[in-house]
Amino acid sequence: MDKQQVNELLSGKLKLIRTEKGYTQDKMSEVLGISKKTLVQIEKGRTLAGWTTVVALCALFRESEILQGCLGDDPVEMVETIAHNSISTPREKTMGGRVWWREVELNQGIRLQQNVISGHFRILDDDDYRLFSGYDKEEAYREWKIICQGEANK
Repeated sequence: MDKQQVNELLSGKLKLIRTEKGYTQDKMSEVLGISKKTLVQIEKGRTLAGWTTVVALCALFRESEILQGCLGDDPVEMVETIAHNSISTPREKTMGGRVWWREVELNQGIRLQQNVISGHFRILDDDDYRLFSGYDKEEAYREWKIICQGEANK
């Protein structure tokens, strides 16, 4: 997925997310920092939400079942990965990939997983902390091998 695809996908889900939360158009536009007129245009499919709006939506409504159904268990990780092309610094603890992830490789407790919805990859340590996230399969495998070699040398 890229920014445009996420913008299109979430623009079409904005009204559902708003109603899931029980917000009026006035409240939702206030929370997202956009005008009510813009929100109405997005909800009616006349325009797409901008990247900034999509990022705000993912950050502020990360627990939304609709968002998680579209982007996986952590919508913020998804947009962060797209924005930076990859993430290779230790991040927050994950849930370990019980729902939205397919295990690709496992070595010494280090897991390479692929998101079943977005297709992006991530590497988790044996305590479920994310060490890397990115879309490039080759880069993900390189990082996984480097991390596994580091674990072997401990």
